[in-house]
Amino acid sequence: MLPDSPDQPETAHTTQNGEDAPSVGAVCVVVIGYNDRAHVADAVRSALAQGPSVAEVVAVDDCSTDGSAALLDRMAGADARLRVIRRDANSGGCGSPRNTGIDAVTASYVMFLDSDDVLPPGAVDALLAAAEGAGASVASGLCVRRELPSGREQPWQESLYAAHSVLARPSQRPELVHDTLCVNKLYRTDFLRAHGIRFPEGRFLYEDFVFTARVLAAGPRIALVPDRVYVWHVRRAAERLSLSLDRGHIDNWEARTRACALAYDILLGAGQKELARAARDKFLDHDVRMYARELGLRDAEYRRAWWAHTRAYLARYDAADWELDPVAPGRLLGRLLLESPEPRDLPRLRDLAARPGRLLPPYARASDGTPVWSEDLPQLSLAPLLTSPVERLPLALDAELRPRARAGGLTLRLHELYGRVAAAGPRELDVRWESRDDERARGRATVALTPAGADLWSAELPVDLGALGAGVWDLRLTVRFADGAERAVTAAARTGAGRLRRRAVPSLRHGVLLVQPYATHSGALALRVATGARGLARVLRARLRRLLH
Repeated sequence: MLPDSPDQPETAHTTQNGEDAPSVGAVCVVVIGYNDRAHVADAVRSALAQGPSVAEVVAVDDCSTDGSAALLDRMAGADARLRVIRRDANSGGCGSPRNTGIDAVTASYVMFLDSDDVLPPGAVDALLAAAEGAGASVASGLCVRRELPSGREQPWQESLYAAHSVLARPSQRPELVHDTLCVNKLYRTDFLRAHGIRFPEGRFLYEDFVFTARVLAAGPRIALVPDRVYVWHVRRAAERLSLSLDRGHIDNWEARTRACALAYDILLGAGQKELARAARDKFLDHDVRMYARELGLRDAEYRRAWWAHTRAYLARYDAADWELDPVAPGRLLGRLLLESPEPRDLPRLRDLAARPGRLLPPYARASDGTPVWSEDLPQLSLAPLLTSPVERLPLALDAELRPRARAGGLTLRLHELYGRVAAAGPRELDVRWESRDDERARGRATVALTPAGADLWSAELPVDLGALGAGVWDLRLTVRFADGAERAVTAAARTGAGRLRRRAVPSLRHGVLLVQPYATHSGALALRVATGARGLARVLRARLRRLLH
């Protein structure tokens, strides 16, 4: 086998200021696609536009029937660096075409690109310079999820890429297991081949999980960069959802748990015990929480199947898996699943799975006074909440917005949690509305929290709806306590009695506003605002189309 930290490639050269520059012609970008003629050209162009560091772009067409291959052939005729490979049969997944690409690579380094995504300018150079400068077999950078058509961007695993760093081995940063993507990384080709690292073949969903585990199991030297190196396009309104977004069927969850289990086994089998433990933590904190938030959207058959399958998976966990950070929302959810054979308490489960988690009332106690999940599930102890730092508590806060002329009235209520909130002394709330469409944050205010009866603190403040303007707005809150501690929270939307009804509100600035408070999938309060007569007409037309559809 080759060493984890190979010598520097001989093709490196030096820039005018004396710093090493990325090697010319050192990288191959493998682009995979199936029936994605509308986007694949943009993906390929973004790879070719990376400049002289890219020796070749290998476009692997997974037996498309929409003319994608012919389009790629025409593009190859205009740029000799593009090579098109057409598979004879569709694989049903992403792993097989990527393996085809790995087999075809002739360059020293390889990276992967999906047909509906793009590489931002400078991505290859940033990764290549980091890999060569550190003698690393893998270089990894920041991926951003770009929601389309809004263009709103969300960094993926941003904390990993806060600064340039080099890891002699992956176990130095166990949280690397949270970045399961293969596409925001550059790999030495000979490293992948020497260790036999490939993707699962055929229709294997979440193949990235397994590939990434195999990479980490080999213990490579890794360079991390804060640069944006990949743009992941999220098209939730697409006619054909991506495999990872199509979560409405139980086989998606079964495929995800299979990939997670295989990733864990790979890491443990390679002796990477810290990484294997971190992979189990990640399953609870990320995977279980994400799907649990959506259980209320599924039918009873799905819920029963999901519950049973997840309980069977969690039965693999041992005592040590539950002892670390026992009040973390993912662990509380996992323990609830193991203690209850049937789906239960879905509203509380959804809010606990939110980010950050919220544990809604009622707050039951066992006969000896120990905090428990509920009166009919006393075996699920919540005693660790009594000693957890207040910044880690799953605080429950709810909100109600009452739209009215020119402004809206926002009422916020913070609930007690087994005496911990009162002991910490809640003092005030920082409030802001954050736009889904861009980086705007408006309506910033600080408001005092005052006692409002038994086990409650409340705050009220006006909301200038006209100043918010058109768009979708999320409510962001921070609780401040007497000792200076702070806790970011989200507010559960209060429902019932017309609280989330859409209203037309007169506005001096816009003439009229159409305002709708609503609950997100995780139950948090959010707000849609349309401005003016035209905005109101657009909303009504869209509503009519949905009703007709």
